[in-house]
Amino acid sequence: MLEIIGLIFIGLVILVLLIDIIPIIKDWVGRIRIGRYNDKEMWNQSITNIGVEWLNKTPKIKVTDNTRLVAIDMLKGNYTKNAIQYWQEAALLLGLGEQLNCKRKDEKIEKEIKKFLRRKFDQNGQWIQKPEHIDAAILAYSILKLNFINPDLYRPALDYIWELIKDNLGEDGTVGYRKSMQNYRYVDTIGFICPFLVSYGIKYGNNDCIDLAVKQIQEYEQYGMLEKHNLPAHAYNIETKVPLGLYGWGRGLGWYAIGLIDAWNELPQNNKYKNLLEQSVKEFATASLKFQQDNGAWNWTVTRNETRPDSSTTATLGYFMLNAAKIDGIFKECLASSDKAIAYLMKVTRRNGVVDFSQGDTKDIGVYSMLFNVLPFTQGFCIRMTNLHYIFKVVNDYDKEVS
Repeated sequence: MLEIIGLIFIGLVILVLLIDIIPIIKDWVGRIRIGRYNDKEMWNQSITNIGVEWLNKTPKIKVTDNTRLVAIDMLKGNYTKNAIQYWQEAALLLGLGEQLNCKRKDEKIEKEIKKFLRRKFDQNGQWIQKPEHIDAAILAYSILKLNFINPDLYRPALDYIWELIKDNLGEDGTVGYRKSMQNYRYVDTIGFICPFLVSYGIKYGNNDCIDLAVKQIQEYEQYGMLEKHNLPAHAYNIETKVPLGLYGWGRGLGWYAIGLIDAWNELPQNNKYKNLLEQSVKEFATASLKFQQDNGAWNWTVTRNETRPDSSTTATLGYFMLNAAKIDGIFKECLASSDKAIAYLMKVTRRNGVVDFSQGDTKDIGVYSMLFNVLPFTQGFCIRMTNLHYIFKVVNDYDKEVS
């Protein structure tokens, strides 16, 4: 009996060790011959293939930086959380949707997207598992961006997200990241909710949504930005108006960037807020360009050249720059910046098409991950950016313009 117990114990120890060791070995093997892509179309196809594969089998993103005895985190339920998964899935869906919108009909992509929608929504268009946090708004936005389906079929789920956002409104009239943290306004929230609010508001004639999105951005610009440098802090306290966390946190810039640029993109040209947000886009583009590294990347702390590059920051800011290039006066700089970002991201793509070296999930205000690995969010924004880049190349013949 003791011998059997001993064998079981040894087996469990080996299993725990394998759970730790196997991912390390897989990363090491995956990084052999990394960055060998030179052709944008080939790169796009490779990263898109991974995006299709991941949409319905999205890799779980770790909450902690712990790399030892990971099995204990799994048993405690500390390995991953649904809220983190929402924005991973949303980015993949946005990227694959852009592939369909910009290039051609792809039955495989459409099939996987429809499969994803069946997993998330019931026959009445409502969430099967209703989200508890506003992080899901970016996933709802990705549904609105799918041109080959009728978003009205999912109107109950979209309405639910609007109600969820309203339920997180604070006394200052802006949206809190969590009900338990109503004193704080996070930069992440700009990216989570603002594009959805504008898109939903325009589609269904709800001006309150649009007003709220612009207010969320304007309040952050007033209290959460470093003066003269236009860099967002991680968060700010709505009572004291004191900025919190790090100025120049890379993915924080990315969250602000995608929230701002997609909100601006969604507004019709004649909307009263269009020029207002366009000015914000110009100012943020000018500020962010200063911190792009010579290799095309933005670092995880953009203000320090000594910190390591972050692929998630580079993908989101590269996408922002490509969109900002639509604006007269900053066209050439922004387009060149996005080209450099794409070149860098190609150099950190594994031979199987997985974009590597993204910063892990943030732990708290001012507490940042030091793990740099695979992130579906980055994969999605790389797909989204390279397809938009294709449109610039074909429609605008920008090579001639830039030269």
